[in-house]
Amino acid sequence: MSLSRRSLLGGAAVACAAAALGGYAAGAYAEAVSAAHLRLARRSSLVATRFGDLEYAIEGRGDPLMMVHGTGGGFDQGLLFGGGLILRGHQVIAPSRFGYLRSTYPADPSPANQADAFADLLDRLGIDRIPVAGGSAGALPAAHFALRHKDRCSHLILLVPGMNLSNRDPVDFTPLQRVLVDRLLSSDAWFWAASRLAPETLMGTLLATDPALLAKVSASERERARLVLDALMPIRPRMQGMIHDGGMAGSPADIDLAHIRVPTLVMSAEDDRFGTAKTARVIASRIPDARLVIYPSGGHLWLGHDDEVSAEIAGFVGRRAG
Repeated sequence: MSLSRRSLLGGAAVACAAAALGGYAAGAYAEAVSAAHLRLARRSSLVATRFGDLEYAIEGRGDPLMMVHGTGGGFDQGLLFGGGLILRGHQVIAPSRFGYLRSTYPADPSPANQADAFADLLDRLGIDRIPVAGGSAGALPAAHFALRHKDRCSHLILLVPGMNLSNRDPVDFTPLQRVLVDRLLSSDAWFWAASRLAPETLMGTLLATDPALLAKVSASERERARLVLDALMPIRPRMQGMIHDGGMAGSPADIDLAHIRVPTLVMSAEDDRFGTAKTARVIASRIPDARLVIYPSGGHLWLGHDDEVSAEIAGFVGRRAG
């Protein structure tokens, strides 16, 4: 066989292999997007509020608790955050914040209006008073609920609170990281590819958790981290909410924490790459009699501490009920 013929055959083989690989990747991506939409299907309901539709889901039996999700979430992330509480006999009510999944993005999507929408949801559910927990960017509307609807908030729990209290964006990315993150969070295809090629990089950036912790925690905690990361898909129906969260992170939070009078628990991890341990200390110093819990490690996902976090919240709610 001549050299030119061998070269042609070799080139054809490479082209076929590349086409096959590309076809496999395209098929795997389509399957992942389909699975993401299927995971959300028929799990939530809608309630009409003064700001438009608010999506929510309820899981578990027992005393109710509202869990408010963070950036990139939705009701599904709220249920993940509240999984340990469901196992401890609580019913978790998880709304999708403005601009996430099926919730309306109103003309004024402020945290204060979001808190009022939560009150409308409780009216619909016939619940007068309830503990409210907010994780990451969900901490700000949760705190507004405690401030604006103090008679309806029995307890406030702020978990890895993503609040800008010092005119400094807590998500301190370099310019290059910001470009990459913006690209990843604007495209299901980009995010899916990165989650398959560099999941630990996403863990360290998007989820602000040291990926080295994955080797030190239980299999169930590694699975929880994977579920939180995978639950960012589908990205497109969360984009309005994420863009708004980004804007809020860059501006000082407009809230007077000193006027919150409900029993408050503030929790974080020292190594959270979003710096929420410092924020948690400031919050606890401003809210009268707030309880502060800081774990030495765990990152923004409180990795390795989910059981402790759930037990702490359940105990806090139980001890200080009423």
